[in-house]
Amino acid sequence: MWNGEEERVHPGLTGDAVGGGGGGRPGPRDTPSCPTQDRESGWRTPWRPWRSECTCRGSWCQLSCLMPAGSMGQRADLLELDCQLTRDGVVVVSHDQNLSRQSGLNRDVGSLNFEELPRYKEELEVYFSPGRFAHGSDRRMMSLEEVFQRFPQLPMAVEVKGDNEELIHKIAALVRHFNRNEITIWASEKNSIMKKCKAAEQTARSLSLPLPLTTPQNPEMPSSFTISRGIRVLLFYYLGLLPFIPIPEKFLLCFLPTIINRTYFPFSSPGLNQLAAVVSRWIIMRKSLIQHLEQRGVQVIFWCLNEESDFEVAFNLGASGVLTDYPTALRQYLDNRGAAL
Repeated sequence: MWNGEEERVHPGLTGDAVGGGGGGRPGPRDTPSCPTQDRESGWRTPWRPWRSECTCRGSWCQLSCLMPAGSMGQRADLLELDCQLTRDGVVVVSHDQNLSRQSGLNRDVGSLNFEELPRYKEELEVYFSPGRFAHGSDRRMMSLEEVFQRFPQLPMAVEVKGDNEELIHKIAALVRHFNRNEITIWASEKNSIMKKCKAAEQTARSLSLPLPLTTPQNPEMPSSFTISRGIRVLLFYYLGLLPFIPIPEKFLLCFLPTIINRTYFPFSSPGLNQLAAVVSRWIIMRKSLIQHLEQRGVQVIFWCLNEESDFEVAFNLGASGVLTDYPTALRQYLDNRGAAL
């Protein structure tokens, strides 16, 4: 746990992360530190593009209000980013479209130019830890381009917020420009948006200059499940047909049912939240389902877990990793768990 101490975070970044406690800012070529990482083959294996064969396995990352330097200090394997588009066409990392919660300014990101974006609040409540607050000295909003520049080799999941084709095409172009198709995940809740993401990726390929022959040709960007695709998997699982259904997705980014009505409140009604917690726990928390997806090459990652008891539940279910706002707590848990094993 945190022993009453608050995580020191960077309110200028939003999206959510594993990692924390690292000193100083990493340079643009810094990569996660791990004594057993194969620097030549990087983080990829044939069926698990971001599963590292090293002692920090299971440490995953969400980058919402957290300093990447801290995440890297805890050997995070993945950053999860939510993206919005400013009025002047800059892709920024921001969970919320409206800035009132984050900065106190009741304006949408899309109504302001990038240089007009306000700073984050000096004290910002952590979204998935009600009553806990983030603090940081660098409170500016960051562009996706800057994040890609500073962490060129770090895998990231990019969630498209809203059905905005310009935003989608600009994300695809940035991914292609930085030659990181293989280590950037498309994420969206809606099928219609995901289809546009894949189409924009193909367009970015056709419009960009051919890569040199010495440069590996980029494969398609992997994608995560949309809500409807996830429901479809559950349906086929309970019908016993899932082994016969193709699964093109490589990641399932899913809420852990035990956090509903505790740190995650999807509905305004307490009664609906209680019902959602019971029903989703019964439907989703099936170890055989998670094992099947893992065997099919799908990495199951639960969000957003900020307590040790939730880490324990997720890993006991067989999750590939978790997203957290408290990377130091997760790193401590993983180290203690490894020592116990």
